[in-house]
Amino acid sequence: MPMHPMEHSAYLALRENATVLEADGSGDKVLLLEDGTILKLFRRKRLISSALLFPYAQRFADNIEALKKRGIPCPDVIATYRIASISRDGVRYTPLPGLTIRQVLKEHGESAPLRAELGAFIARLHDQGVYFRSLHLGNVILTPESKLGLIDISDMKCQRRTLSDSKRLRNFQHLLRYKEDRAWLVESDAGVAFISAYTKGRSAHFTARLQALFA
Repeated sequence: MPMHPMEHSAYLALRENATVLEADGSGDKVLLLEDGTILKLFRRKRLISSALLFPYAQRFADNIEALKKRGIPCPDVIATYRIASISRDGVRYTPLPGLTIRQVLKEHGESAPLRAELGAFIARLHDQGVYFRSLHLGNVILTPESKLGLIDISDMKCQRRTLSDSKRLRNFQHLLRYKEDRAWLVESDAGVAFISAYTKGRSAHFTARLQALFA
């Protein structure tokens, strides 16, 4: 998907009446537009960087395309922009409907079956070569069709081959860094359903390594 230059007047018109969902000291990062779509903004932290040739907005769009080819539910990209007036690149997309797993647990409480579904879902991602560095329960969506999907997929790599055991374990280390997520996944015997679903068909050696990581 090509990057489209956007004039400042067009940017101001697009963001009119928008709700700021995320911002930092450098400005807005994520905007909910009046029509319900999302505008995610990226800035280059250095004058010369890989982002100049391979913009973060383009990476976001490419990651979505890679997920859709694999049948993984995710947002729908509308367009990518280069907004020179604010030194930002942007991607506009339709959000994936549903609730994050964190929201599901907060609103509906404990769900043992959901652990097994999540384990099988992450196994599917890894089997299809998806390495999602931002893997946590706030980035996995349960859709109205009861399917699991991904959001906020900027920091992702997709390869043709299945992930190696080392990459799989490293990805779980990312997930377990979040105290709230770790508690739901591993407290007492709760993690058994998750690990069993993920390791189905995998070697006893790998299963033991994963269990040790969750201990």
